[in-house]
Amino acid sequence: MVDEIPRSTTKRTSKLASLPLSLAGRSAIGFGRQLVGQSGAMVFGEIQEKTAEQVFKVLGELKGGAMKFGQALSVFEAALPEEIAKPYRETLTKLQESAPPLPARVVHSVLAKELGEDWRDHFAEFNDKPAASASIGQVHRAKWKDGRDVAVKIQYPGAAEALISDLNQIQRFAKIFGLFMPGLEMKPILEELRARIIEETDYRFEAEAQQKYSEVYEGDPDIAIPKLIMASDKVIVSEWMSGTPLSKIIAKGTRAQRNNAGMKLARFHFTSPDRAGLLHADPHPGNFRLLDDGRLGVLDFGAVNRLPNGFPEPMKTLLKNALEGNATALYDGFKADGFILPDVDVDPQLVLDYLVPLVEPLRTETFRYSRQWLRDQSSRVGDPRNPTAKIGFQLNLPPEYVLIHRVTLGTTGIFCQLEAEGRFRDEARSWFPTLVSLDDASLETANA
Repeated sequence: MVDEIPRSTTKRTSKLASLPLSLAGRSAIGFGRQLVGQSGAMVFGEIQEKTAEQVFKVLGELKGGAMKFGQALSVFEAALPEEIAKPYRETLTKLQESAPPLPARVVHSVLAKELGEDWRDHFAEFNDKPAASASIGQVHRAKWKDGRDVAVKIQYPGAAEALISDLNQIQRFAKIFGLFMPGLEMKPILEELRARIIEETDYRFEAEAQQKYSEVYEGDPDIAIPKLIMASDKVIVSEWMSGTPLSKIIAKGTRAQRNNAGMKLARFHFTSPDRAGLLHADPHPGNFRLLDDGRLGVLDFGAVNRLPNGFPEPMKTLLKNALEGNATALYDGFKADGFILPDVDVDPQLVLDYLVPLVEPLRTETFRYSRQWLRDQSSRVGDPRNPTAKIGFQLNLPPEYVLIHRVTLGTTGIFCQLEAEGRFRDEARSWFPTLVSLDDASLETANA
């Protein structure tokens, strides 16, 4: 197992290398179809869908860096037809759930290398069977020498090297990703994702973020963060956190539990940049617990967005303009901040019409998220065959907003799975002073 990830690098590289070759073939066929009279737009649309389908299929079949990169790119899947996005999501879920555990002897070898040959002296007990697994590591439950229950996170040997190899290959294909997302400048986005993903292989970065979070939220009545105990390059030891996984709350939680989890998650999302200078950038139900005392427990700090000055001020201003219905100010801000590229002209009112339904939860006194609401929004803005979606394909995502976008979409997805209901507008106002001046009556009139 120690050598398994490095040995598979050649196979992964060959799969990734197949992407540009397939694109070239499809482009040649498309040019031929145009010569015999087919519509250029129709041909391009078909090439776009086939390319997207293969990109997401290849990423979904791979582990290590390609898998993590695919997960990061999932923020764009709403812009793809459901028949492409659904199999991609299902493949990633299957990979996450079926990751084979490391043999005990390999686990012991990593612990000896990272914590010293006397690593067992740190523990009163250590369970060789992993409690959880992920793309580049797994977690074991143990008992620390002072009697505390702890989680021991261990990185797979060779995972960092394989991940970097994968990302170097993927980054070469910026033009391919740009083909099925034509409004985006993909190269800087891919570079930003690559830098953040590589950070995840250094557990000291993760430990530093977890330590900061635990200090800031210590004693908080709403949020619980496990305390860090020990960290090395490939191992993190922290206090074990019990509680009900959010996936179980989603599956069979009470209405009160669902609403509480949704509001606490919103509070964590809105507060952490200002309080900790960090944004937890891996929002999925497996990273959250609902504790018996009602607090939201947060796990896994490998993916974080460092925001030392809190959420960017331009983002707050753009949100305010959207909520106020100020199409001109929204458009000007989008142009100034790179959401609309210099050579793109879009009707400001159409941009506002495109965005306003997405901020509906902040335009009403109370809002209840639902899967149907999310499906309606995805259909409205995501299907390239829908006329409304054309505006979205003309918008760009500046690299500094990639993780914020990822977190916002991921968190919204969890809200909808929970079908959480609450006063989300008031929650946002508590932490975004820019929004305090907005008048409730005018907001709700505009929303109607």
